[in-house]
Amino acid sequence: METATSSKRLPRNLILFTAIGVLLILSISMAPAGFFTWMRGRLNVFSTVFLGIFVEAVPYLLLGTLASGLVEVFLDRDQMSRWISNRPVAAAVSGAFMGMVFPVCECGVVPLTRRLFHKGLPLSAGISFLLAAPVLNPIVIISTAAAFGWGEMLFWRVGLSLVIAVVTGIVFSVEKEAGNVLRPALTLSIEHDHAEAQSNDSIPEKFRKALLITADEFFEMGRYLIMGAALAAALQTFISQSVLLTVGSGPVLSVLIMLGLAVLLSICSTVDAFVALGFIGTFSFGSVLSFLVFGPMVDIKSVLMYSQVFKRRSLLYIIAIPFLMSLLSGLLFNYILP
Repeated sequence: METATSSKRLPRNLILFTAIGVLLILSISMAPAGFFTWMRGRLNVFSTVFLGIFVEAVPYLLLGTLASGLVEVFLDRDQMSRWISNRPVAAAVSGAFMGMVFPVCECGVVPLTRRLFHKGLPLSAGISFLLAAPVLNPIVIISTAAAFGWGEMLFWRVGLSLVIAVVTGIVFSVEKEAGNVLRPALTLSIEHDHAEAQSNDSIPEKFRKALLITADEFFEMGRYLIMGAALAAALQTFISQSVLLTVGSGPVLSVLIMLGLAVLLSICSTVDAFVALGFIGTFSFGSVLSFLVFGPMVDIKSVLMYSQVFKRRSLLYIIAIPFLMSLLSGLLFNYILP
């Protein structure tokens, strides 16, 4: 039966591919003389931007998946319950400050948070950690200070990121069933049958199993990093940023433009401060600050990774709450504290 069905599909597929080939040939023959030169230039820009985003993010994804493997092997649920309170506000605050312990950016924090959920981390703590870690980790704090100095930009970036992460975590604390927030595969378990740690395993054996988990999660999350980097590179290649910058001079529009650029550029939080430094003088303090706060929490590649952990409705809240609070913060600085 299956062979017969396949034989019926073969002529249709052949006709489809032939029609696509004819359309490509016709479009090429009708293209303007300078089209291929323009497209070649665009493809060069695309490949450069894509490789820049990908190469920048891969080390931190690897660091996050390595931390995930170590957490799975060396941390048990009893330890998690001792370290993190089950009270919503305390758990959200604790989760946010966990970001200072794990030096992971927005790429590496997703697999690590997923593993911590598997180990029994409360929802409020996990959401706060997910949003705060890309800004509160020591590497990002030092890079922001290197770009802007140990002054108000660093203070407000860390402070607002902490507040937004905690508030979002508290919002999710009203949900008592993790299954209503997390994807079903995660609430059941994240199994690695060949890498399950036993209490009587030796230390070298535990490290071997941690590395197996690291490899599994790196390739699993890496495909979404590639898709996100490709989409961000395509948007940067074919959408003129000069158009966005020329309309971003107003106190409201400038914040919206910078929030859009934060998503569009998808820059790793470890280096985004140096990019934001280039906007000083062109954009207001509030708009640049909103860029630095919102970008590490939500961008194209991180949203694709979030979609593998959270259900669709929860994902919308994780995007909307930081967006609205970052927008409000930028507007307050532009109007009240210029």
